[in-house]
Amino acid sequence: MSEDEKTVRRILHFKFTLPSADSAQFLSMLKTSKPYSTIFGEVKVRFLQNADDRAKILQIVEYNAPKSIEANRQSLASDPRVQAYLQVWRSMAPNVEMDVYQELEG
Repeated sequence: MSEDEKTVRRILHFKFTLPSADSAQFLSMLKTSKPYSTIFGEVKVRFLQNADDRAKILQIVEYNAPKSIEANRQSLASDPRVQAYLQVWRSMAPNVEMDVYQELEG
């Protein structure tokens, strides 16, 4: 079985607004939460700051999820490591919007 058959590619978008346009506290929090980013294995993470409203942030997370886990996202969401990661986010930005995307095959 090839690697492509065992995993599914996912792209997460987290949209949130920081309490202020000063991103220093946010960047400090990112360093603290870095160990949690390995929950899914190899992950590519990018942060984009809105050019007109610097308090608005978009985080893009790309990873390959095992199909067995992806089939049951509720069990993944209850994982203590995922809960700890989300708690860090809620402390910084309580109103986080999250969307899960997959690439179109064509």
